[in-house]
Amino acid sequence: MVAADIKACLFDVFGTVVDWRNSVTRDLQEFGRSKGIEGVDWLEFAVEWRKLYQPSMDEVRSGRRAFTILDVLHRESLVTLVERYRIAGLSHADIDHMSRAWHRLDPWPDVREGLGRLKRTRIIAPCSNGNIALMVNMAKRAGLPWDCILGAETARAYKPMPEAYLASCRQLALAPAAVMMVAAHNPDLKAAKAQGLATAFVARPLEYGPGQTTNLAPDRSFVDVAAADFVELADRLG
Repeated sequence: MVAADIKACLFDVFGTVVDWRNSVTRDLQEFGRSKGIEGVDWLEFAVEWRKLYQPSMDEVRSGRRAFTILDVLHRESLVTLVERYRIAGLSHADIDHMSRAWHRLDPWPDVREGLGRLKRTRIIAPCSNGNIALMVNMAKRAGLPWDCILGAETARAYKPMPEAYLASCRQLALAPAAVMMVAAHNPDLKAAKAQGLATAFVARPLEYGPGQTTNLAPDRSFVDVAAADFVELADRLG
């Protein structure tokens, strides 16, 4: 890989760009206080919500379910958890507000500076499983300077399905080799590399909290560039 050949950087978002764990917890805690809900461990609730993320998308990936945007899947998973935690008295509007916690995620501290620098010389866009409205609302709130929104909804496919990566390249009229996938998750990068994209690993060792044991280091068999954060990635790409 030659850095000058990279014309666009695509980014995984949940965990790589934004801190979903603390953000969702904070959002739910604020909501719970406003509604007088007691006895719920909102950090545990947020983690359990995230655990339903992959199974809900697997229904779509397998073909058992037609393509369904992540906002719908998140809301369905939330309803399951509300019942499991026996949280009573919520209106449809309450559920909608809680579900949109994923629109209100905070970026990691290095993100705005790093994206701003990368944007000067390259196209930058999410390649996320999040749907367009989710990505746009998140970007407006968090100050993420995307050039466009790519990923699952525009591809009609969830990562790590090949089409999620290839459609994003086609939509930019770029060959996969001219596009770099940036993620904090080795499996995402392995899938992108299999489709011919360049890859960059940015470690987020606190994504799952202080006891995280996975994705602490890049797998050099398919990672082209490793950086401590987005600022260092901008330095590495020049």
